[in-house]
Amino acid sequence: MASRVDRAGRRLKLRDLDVFMAVAQAGGMGRAATRLHTSQPAISRSISALEETLGVRLLERGPHGVEPTEYGRALLDGSIAVFDDLRQMVGRIESLADPGAGEARIGTTTFLAASVVSAVVDRLSRRHPRMTFVVLTASGEALHRELVQRNVDLLVVRRFTAGDQEKLRFELLFDDSFVVAASAQSPWARRRRIRLSELANEPWLLPPPESVASQVAREIFRASGVDYPRPTVVTLTAEVRMSLLATGRFVTILPESVLRLPLKRADLKVLPVALPPTRVPNGIVTIRGRRLSPAAERFLECTREVARCPAQ
Repeated sequence: MASRVDRAGRRLKLRDLDVFMAVAQAGGMGRAATRLHTSQPAISRSISALEETLGVRLLERGPHGVEPTEYGRALLDGSIAVFDDLRQMVGRIESLADPGAGEARIGTTTFLAASVVSAVVDRLSRRHPRMTFVVLTASGEALHRELVQRNVDLLVVRRFTAGDQEKLRFELLFDDSFVVAASAQSPWARRRRIRLSELANEPWLLPPPESVASQVAREIFRASGVDYPRPTVVTLTAEVRMSLLATGRFVTILPESVLRLPLKRADLKVLPVALPPTRVPNGIVTIRGRRLSPAAERFLECTREVARCPAQ
């Protein structure tokens, strides 16, 4: 006689699981129907079919709309894994048919995107011109969520703490240091030695107060015995900082890797300011036990290669 698990396995439909995920993520059947371009009665039928098959209630009304029950949360986690495994399986089949193709989905921060990740994309796209790279930049908390929901294959980030560390694996790539930088055309670029206090009244480009980069920068100023400067521009966006630095008017403090990857920038210069030693661990975060697609594996190996030997 077939067990309950066997019977459920035969009756569960991917379409119904997809509908359930949409309802759980949208917080309502009407919003899920709009997202899936179908009707609300069709959504209700799929949820009812799942609840009948599993014999439990999957959704309940909460203060913010429809929310998964305890059983629903278990099904949601499993559904995310099922669709991820399906996506990875298709990727492996595509790789067998065309070993040089495939898609790698990377989550990272804006500065690591402009440095390490760009260096990896440049190197890997030369070797495999048919590969596609999807690069998502966000804050640490948002990136963690994207990885857990399996919307990205891996993260290239600074080490961070999260509530489910037992499910995640951090692989150290390199320790980064922070430097003070300006345009190569800045008058400060001609100096052989600069005290950090001398730059106090310069126009500073600084990260937002709530960011990890700001915490590191504030600690550097504190350890140097210098008051944290009043910023002229506050931004986490690498492109904004690089563009404004190039005008020759601004100074900033940023990770040293940004100035050497993917290529060493001749238009910017590290100023000769003696800073307290600061090492920030950067690495790769993956989900333990998750099998990556061949394209993501190639990205992972190339990232290790770039960390070992940045120069082409």
